[in-house]
This record gives sequence, C-alpha cells and structure tokens, in this order.
Amino acid sequence: MGALRFLGLLVLSAWLGCGSAHAEKRVALVMGNSAYKNVARLANPTNDAALVGGMFKKAGFDTIDVKLDLNVVDMRKALREFGGKAREADVAVVYYAGHGIELDGTNYLIPTDAALETDTDVLDEAFPLDRVLFAIEPAKQLRLVILDACRDNPFAKTMKRTVASRAIGRGLAKVEPTSPNTMIAFAAKAGSTASDGDTRNSPFATALVDRLPTPGLDLGKAFRFVRDDVLKATGNKQEPFVYGSLGGDDVSLVPAKPVAAGPQANPDSEIRRDYELALQIGTRDVWSSFINRYPSGFYTDLAKGQLSKIVAEETRAAAAEKARQAEDEKSRLVAERAKKAEQDKAAAAAKAAEDARLAAEKAKQIEEAKAAAAEQRRKDAEAAVAKALADKQAAEKALADKIANDKATAELAAKQAADAKARESEQKVAAIAPTSSPSSFSPQETAKLVQSELRRVGCLAAAADGDWNASSQRSLTLFNKYAGTTFDAKQASLNALDAIKAKSGRVCPLVCDHGFKADGDACVKIACRAGYRINDGNECEKVQDKKPVATREDAKPRDADRKQKESAPTAPQAKSSGQMYCGPAGCRPVRSGCRLEEDRLGRNTALSSGRMLEVCN
Repeated sequence: MGALRFLGLLVLSAWLGCGSAHAEKRVALVMGNSAYKNVARLANPTNDAALVGGMFKKAGFDTIDVKLDLNVVDMRKALREFGGKAREADVAVVYYAGHGIELDGTNYLIPTDAALETDTDVLDEAFPLDRVLFAIEPAKQLRLVILDACRDNPFAKTMKRTVASRAIGRGLAKVEPTSPNTMIAFAAKAGSTASDGDTRNSPFATALVDRLPTPGLDLGKAFRFVRDDVLKATGNKQEPFVYGSLGGDDVSLVPAKPVAAGPQANPDSEIRRDYELALQIGTRDVWSSFINRYPSGFYTDLAKGQLSKIVAEETRAAAAEKARQAEDEKSRLVAERAKKAEQDKAAAAAKAAEDARLAAEKAKQIEEAKAAAAEQRRKDAEAAVAKALADKQAAEKALADKIANDKATAELAAKQAADAKARESEQKVAAIAPTSSPSSFSPQETAKLVQSELRRVGCLAAAADGDWNASSQRSLTLFNKYAGTTFDAKQASLNALDAIKAKSGRVCPLVCDHGFKADGDACVKIACRAGYRINDGNECEKVQDKKPVATREDAKPRDADRKQKESAPTAPQAKSSGQMYCGPAGCRPVRSGCRLEEDRLGRNTALSSGRMLEVCN
C-alpha cells in the first residue's frame, strides 16, 4: 500500500511539473486616473487600479504594469510598451478607471491633463478605444479590456460644439469587437453612467476582484456574477455589460487548479448546511456535536480537521501559559537572589516551556494547514458538482431545443404538403366542374339582385324592381363610400353583387327624417312628454311660455304699404266678354254681370255710348 501511494504521488508531481512548464503567459496593464487638472478630482480610480493590480498579482500574471494619473504622453508611452509585451503573451488584459467620453459613436479615454474646451479637442487630447484594442491585438488566446470609465462626464457640460448636430453621448457607446476571442467589459451599459460608491472602491472594481480570480471560472459566467453583484450593491441602478464573445470552450482568467483524488462531497444538503453553520460558530463543543451526529463521511472528516485545529490552539495556549508562568518564576528567583542552581533549574524549565510552546505553535500551524487544505477540497468538490449539474442542464436544454426544432420542421413540412394537396384537389375540381357563365343573368336581373343586396346592407330604401335608375346609382355610390370600394355606379355588375354579398351586416348608416330616430334597422317616431316639443336638433326641449307684449305699430311701414297698393295698376274686372263701354267719363271694360244693348228708344243718354247701353241684371 505504501508503494502504491508513493507511485501515485510521483505521477501527480510529474503531471504538475508538466503543467507549469507549459503554462500560458499572461500580461496586464492597469491604469487609474484620479488627479485631473481641469475638472474635479475622482476619489476611487487610483484605489481601484491598485486593488485590481493586486488581484492580477495574486492570480499569477507574469507581468503587471500599474500606472496611476497618466497624462497624454505617459498614456501613449504605456500603451506602446504594453503592445510590445502583448506580442509574446497568450492572455493580455487592460484595465482603465477614470473619465471617458463618447463622441459620434466613438469611445475615448481621457488623460489627466486634457482640457477638452471644444469637441474637436477630443481627437487630439484623448485616446480612442481602438488604440487600446490595437495594443492587445497580438495576444494569442484572449484579449480583454475592462473600462470603469462610464462616470458622469464633467467635460461635456462646458465643452463647446463646433457642429450643432454632433452627438456627445451620456456614458460610453456600444462597441462590437471585430477580432475573435476579444471581450470589452463596461462598468455600466452603453448610454448609462456608473457610480463610484460610498467606500474606498467602486462597486464594479469590488465585484471584479471577488469574481475574476476564481480558478477555472469561465469569463462569461464570471462577468455575469459581477453584473449580479453590482446590481445588488447599487439597488439595480447600475448594470455592467460585456461586448464581444469567446469560443465554445471555457476561458478563465486564472486556470483551474488540479484536484487530487479524494473524498467526494456528500450531496446531502442537510449535512452541508449543518457543516456551514458549525463553521460559522467554530467552537469545540459544536464540532464535537457535529461529529457525534454524523460519525462518517466527507463533511465529518472536515469537521475532525477543524476540531484538531481547535485542540492544537488550546494546546498552544496552555503551553504559552506555562511558559509565562515559568518566566515569572524565573524573574521571581532572580529578584530574590536565588542560588545559581535554582536559577539554572528555573532557566531550564523556562527553556523547556518555550520549546513546548514553539512545538505547540508548530503543531497548530500544521493543523491549520490541514484544515485549510480540507476546506479547499470541499470547495473544489462542490464546484465540480455544480459544474456537472450546469453541464447536464445545458445538455438537456440543447436536446429540448433540438426536439422542438425538429418538431417545428416536421409540422411545417406536413402543412406545406397538405396545402399542396389541397391546391391540387381544387385544380382537379375546377377542371371537372362546369363553368357557369356570368352572362347567364340579364342586365335587369343583375340590377334586381344588386338592388336586393343594397337593401339588405341598408344602402337602398326603394324596392328592388330591376330598374337601375338614379336612386339605385346613388345607393351604389353610398356603398362605395362606406365599404371603401370603387365600382361604377352607372351600371349593376356581378363584381359589385359579390362584394355586397360579402358584407354580413349593415354598411350604410340609417338616416331618419326629422322627428324620427334610429332603433336598430328601423326609424321610429320620437315621442315627447307633455310640455315638450322636438327642436331643430331632433331632441325634445321644453316649450317656453310666450307672454303678450304691447307694441306700438310704426306708421312709416304702414304708409309705404298703402302708397304701394295705390300705385299698383287696377286688375281687370271682366274678361269673360271682352267688351268695352265708353261714356262721358272715358272708356272702361263692361262690369261683371252686365252687357251692352242697342239703345233703340233713346233711354238715358248719359249712360249710352252712341246707340249702345250697359244693361246690368
């Protein structure tokens, strides 16, 4: 058994040696600008840069360049030097914290000495994001740019625009990397601003340091964790966003550590919760109770390690107390001028106590190291279980998507086949069925049919008699108006007949005469209660009582009317006989009911006209 264990350790050490020999080269450039000369100082960028630089150092990056408060010359030099290092690297990362600006859809990083008095100064005093991408382009496997530069830009408030239509955005603009395996992470989504927070570091930098160094964690998933952390820390006011994409394989900023074969984590969630609770309390009694409840298993071994660590700490404390007491005894003996033998004996006891304390301290450190290793194994095992579960869910989702796509494709093919079959059947029926000639109806019959349908849809009030007169033409014009058609109203056609038949209900509105109102498809008389009448608006209104008013007649209209009547010619009296009577007063028509007779006896010469008399009954 000992030989097998030794052989296993030998193989593991050889594998680890090979892995380190072929490790990828990773380089990082970290820039933080706080001390701006022409606007207010930013509090967090230099702190964030130091924090992120320390993260890359702990992650084992080969080269980390941390540059703070860079002017335009320093920033240009830093990007040029880092571009040379990226040519020999597999992974190249650039982190920038400070002010940024978006002009006409292009993002720029602002050095500390920029003034930006006009919009054209941005082109000369700031660095476009494309310059940063150009510096990391030679990296072989992964190119990553992290921008914590979405803060509210103070330059935009005082900047003069040389072109009125030039757009200066809020925050940074959306980008789409053209190179493969390139990712650009914004502290806030395009078009929005990021917060510095109330602490020493921004919420975005804090989340980056917590999530990115996780060994073996895919960058896409890590940035999703960063997004969740920032949303939670800012009350859903700031949402980080990542542009670009990676390949199908997991790409992590820190490679996964090889996990030696060991006990697997117990999937029992109850044991895990009890273990985590005991870990928070961390007393000897709690660990002893946990071991008594769960005598064996993965978490039991971890608990035993924690208990051993506590026992070692108690042993160390007891040894330290004995050493202190021995030192006190030694001091007492020296103070009392004890004999040399007693002093030597006390010194030997003190040395022995010190040796025991050092041994106990060493034992404690060993137990702590064992407990830390066991805890790491637990975390690694849980991460492996979580990854396996995620892979299983992803496989199940992919299978479900494939089944759904196959089903949709089959349904589409079946529908197309059914449609083709239906069209073929219709063509066969059309070929067999006798053709009905639209000319089988006479114009009078067609007109009568159209009139009947127009009456049905409420466009014609007259009877359907087959006479296509002006009333019928007006009714078809009304149908065109309300149905949105353009049929010729001068004649009744079968096309118009088909269109009218297609309408299931009334098309033309019902128009009623004054004193009537529409009730469904009929006009009914409006009945007003006593004391009310129908007004011009076809509504009942109360009758107003008119009081007689005494008025004085104007004499001028009366006199004018009299003069007009007097000046009018006298109307002829007797037109039936057509006779005229002439006397001393002149000639006039014979009066109605009178006649002219010859005056043979010479009567009443005053009324005669020659020998004629006017005789009246």
